[in-house]
Amino acid sequence: MKSMVGKAAIAAVLAFAANAASAEVLVNYINPEKFADLPQDDHQRKKTLEDIAAYFVKLGEDMPKDRVLKLDIYNIDLSGQEVRGSRAGGDIRSRDGKNDWPLIELQYSLSANGQVLDSGDAKISDVAYLQRIMKRAYEMDELRFEKRMIQEWFKKTILKK
Repeated sequence: MKSMVGKAAIAAVLAFAANAASAEVLVNYINPEKFADLPQDDHQRKKTLEDIAAYFVKLGEDMPKDRVLKLDIYNIDLSGQEVRGSRAGGDIRSRDGKNDWPLIELQYSLSANGQVLDSGDAKISDVAYLQRIMKRAYEMDELRFEKRMIQEWFKKTILKK
């Protein structure tokens, strides 16, 4: 089941990218069953991976139309820690801001017209994730800290090229 989670997330991203009127963003999860911290529930795990991939695709809408961004994600460690069976609907995330900040490890390649413009490895993290002001629109988003971290990296690393 876990290998299907990665494939499902990739298929969702490719479908988004194919329909986009902008640049193309391809997300590939490498051994997602070995990621440091994702939800234990298979449905939630799949949804989390799909949501992260879809967010990268959404950010790609700001790239020039001739750009292709390829992302190989090797590790995800979500903010906080999962507390099992804490509520009737399932598990919740407890966040204290000490040693539980979000982290995503990836390799990226940005190209245009078949020529590589930039590539590299990145460890995206936000150690002070609970000490920063959050936009109200994101307050109820379970991945709000991860998305803010991804957005900042994307603007600094991808959009500047």
